[in-house]
Amino acid sequence: MRLAFALLLLTALPASAQTLMTAAEFERYATGKTLTYARSGEVFGTEQYLANRRVRWAFTGSECTEGVWYEDAGLICFVYDHDPTPQCWSFMQDASGLHARFNDDPEGTALSEVEQTATPLICAGPDVGA
Repeated sequence: MRLAFALLLLTALPASAQTLMTAAEFERYATGKTLTYARSGEVFGTEQYLANRRVRWAFTGSECTEGVWYEDAGLICFVYDHDPTPQCWSFMQDASGLHARFNDDPEGTALSEVEQTATPLICAGPDVGA
């Protein structure tokens, strides 16, 4: 009876009760991969995770931007060449992949990994084809 009650409690825990990934866990998971994220079922963007905590990000249909990531107070923060303002996220992992929630968004922007590859991110420039 106690075991059944304990299992019921565990299944009722909200998603926010999931354990946040540490920087070491995030680094092991992401480095060397290119991950595509979706928001509310729509592809949002793709990020390539390079050595030494470097990244290359592109919103869907946009140019790439280079940056770095670091850990700050348990969050994974990104700073990109075009904007020095840190963008901090909490990352969690489950059987379907990574899930991220933007820290500074009262609406709680949430992203989910929808594709993973070892292929580098293809970056179109502003003058490609010109």
